[in-house]
Amino acid sequence: MAKNNNSDFIDIVGLFRQYVKKWYLFVISVVVCVGLAFIYSKVRLPEYAVRANLLISTDKGDMGAAAAGGMGAISMLFGSDGYVEDEIFIVSSHSLYRDVVKDLGINIEYYTKKNFLTKELAYPEHPLVVTPQAGMLDTLETSIAFNVKVNKNGKTNIKAKMKRKTVAKVNDVTLPYTIKTPLGEFTFAKTSDYPTGEGLSSDIIVAGYDAAAEYLDLEINTEIASKRSNVISLGINTTNPKYGKAVLNEIIAKYNDRGVQEKNHQNQQTAKFIDGRLDILASELNLSEAEVQEYKQKKGMVEFEIDARYNLEKKGRLEADLLNAKTQEEIIKMTLSFLGKPENAYALIPTTLDNEGLQRSIEAYNTVVLQRAELANSARADNTMLKQLSEQLDLMRSNIATSVSRALETAHVAVRDLEREMNSTQAALTDIPAQEREYGNLIRDLKVKQELFIFLLQRREETAMMLATAYPKGVTVDEAYTLSEPLGLTRKMILLIGFFLGIMIPPVILYIRKLVHNRFETRADVERMTDVPILGEMCIDNSGRRLVVSSDDTTATAELFRLMRSNLLFILNDPRDKVVLLTSTSSGEGKSFISINLAASLALLNKRVLLVGMDIRNPQLANYLNIAPQFGLTQYLSSSKVTLEQTIMPYKEIPGLDIICAGPVPPNPAELLISPKVDELFQQLRSMYDYVIVDTAPIGLVSDTFTLDRIADAAIYVCRANYTSLSDLDLINDIYEQHRLKKVSLVINGTAAKKTYGYGKKKSHGQA
Repeated sequence: MAKNNNSDFIDIVGLFRQYVKKWYLFVISVVVCVGLAFIYSKVRLPEYAVRANLLISTDKGDMGAAAAGGMGAISMLFGSDGYVEDEIFIVSSHSLYRDVVKDLGINIEYYTKKNFLTKELAYPEHPLVVTPQAGMLDTLETSIAFNVKVNKNGKTNIKAKMKRKTVAKVNDVTLPYTIKTPLGEFTFAKTSDYPTGEGLSSDIIVAGYDAAAEYLDLEINTEIASKRSNVISLGINTTNPKYGKAVLNEIIAKYNDRGVQEKNHQNQQTAKFIDGRLDILASELNLSEAEVQEYKQKKGMVEFEIDARYNLEKKGRLEADLLNAKTQEEIIKMTLSFLGKPENAYALIPTTLDNEGLQRSIEAYNTVVLQRAELANSARADNTMLKQLSEQLDLMRSNIATSVSRALETAHVAVRDLEREMNSTQAALTDIPAQEREYGNLIRDLKVKQELFIFLLQRREETAMMLATAYPKGVTVDEAYTLSEPLGLTRKMILLIGFFLGIMIPPVILYIRKLVHNRFETRADVERMTDVPILGEMCIDNSGRRLVVSSDDTTATAELFRLMRSNLLFILNDPRDKVVLLTSTSSGEGKSFISINLAASLALLNKRVLLVGMDIRNPQLANYLNIAPQFGLTQYLSSSKVTLEQTIMPYKEIPGLDIICAGPVPPNPAELLISPKVDELFQQLRSMYDYVIVDTAPIGLVSDTFTLDRIADAAIYVCRANYTSLSDLDLINDIYEQHRLKKVSLVINGTAAKKTYGYGKKKSHGQA
């Protein structure tokens, strides 16, 4: 049975020997890969990781409550919970990035050549500056790239490209210079960082604020540091750490500025409302005080006598209750007036009521107002969540207005009841002068206004404190910093990878070549794929000679033929075994070369040897040996007039070697070879020669060789390294397994010469 070429057994030693033969491939591969790795490590720009951390405060942040103690009632009007998930959206919002881009000017990128292959981002110092036409960057939708080359004399060439097409070009101009493009005008000028007296080549890319903000969003990574923390981690990987630090620090600054502005806007609205109410109350309070003064002067009052202690005490209690009721009534009126004004549609309700249910509704309303205000600062007007919050506020405000109206009616009733009871009590005080009652009314009105005025003064102080102490939600834990080690592979690792690739590429190439080539290369390959005995192998011989065997030749080729001869004599162990067929799969495998030299090698043993050319379809033996016999084998087999002696031609260069050439190509070669005359011929030749070597046709093309097996004692199958396909070896296996040829053996032609051949005097390279 043929050997399985897909065996799980791996010949490590064989592979090693094969790779050792191709040592030059490994050397070339390692040198090239390590060289490329070294060049890459030199020209690549190291990339650094820039990081920053921002802590988001999640408490109410009401500084007034902590500082003012008793002023805690106003704490619901200011501050809001900072939800980290929502704040990430704000930190990485397009509008914030756009502000960062605009302030830092990073929508215009300046690149200078660092070496032949790489360009470095120049930030913040750059030798050239480009100024686009006013207003262009706000609406610019596509980027434009400029290549600016300045020679030592100051002459400048400027080329503008859009979508890889040149749209503007000027040569030999002097900076500053304004170039016109389809997008508008761009002015180029030198900066203080320009190297005086030197040439410069720079690439400048100009993009709009929106496009640059989108690119910045791709560069920056924003995430929560951990699930249970309130820290937002910002990161950017860049070849210019100064650029990365500036961007991250500006993002944090813009975020904090926005938070402060949001809080100040809320406080300013509240302060504006309180100041308006204080102005009104101050006028009313002055008027009340003037009325009291005028009443006293008119009546000449200095002090009233108390006639009835009981009624007076009752009157005092009623006055206190009435005062409190009217105060609440005025507060409710103020709240209702505030709700009725359109400009206060989404403003905080600055009121504290004794009505617990109504107070809870107002607090809930203020919470939603703050949520909406926070969302409105970062969302568009058509934002779905913003609309939902607005609708919710409209409904809540309507409900609160209804509840406040009802509370006002209730307060009116309470005031009327108290006034009615007060009047009843007052009527009972018949001994108290009417002046006392009138004076009391004036004093009550004055006290109500005084209480309201003091209340609003307290709120104004709280608001002023909030404006003065406004602080952002974000606390900078770590300003932007650069990790000390660059990202990616170190130079040693790059060189090591290059060396590793250099070692790995040759085996991969050799393996792929073997798969694609579909040819065997060495004797070991043949031995793994077949059980057919190998008679010998023949190295490549480049001497150009057809006959390489002689009595005094010690080349590798001659020694291999001697070894092949010895193995053949071992196979022909019976004295009657004399006839040996030589065949191959196709032409070009060296069958005729092996036949001639094997016959010559046998003749050197002082044996009579005959070489018969029986490849009668494509006779090449005469041409191969450069001889011109008068008659050939086909003439002998097809005509009775040609004798055997006329076809035999002695080969003068090798004593004892005779040759019968094939002769002209017959019209019926197959019938000629199966004729009885062939059997008679070889019967006669056996008696005349010690060995008969028969050069037959390739069995991969015709079946002539199989018809001649009847007259042969052994068969030699010639295959050639890097020529015979693996499928041809399968054909050899089939012939061997089915015994279609007697004592078949293999000769491997075209292998590499070895130093162990001959005596090491000369190494021959190549005949096929």
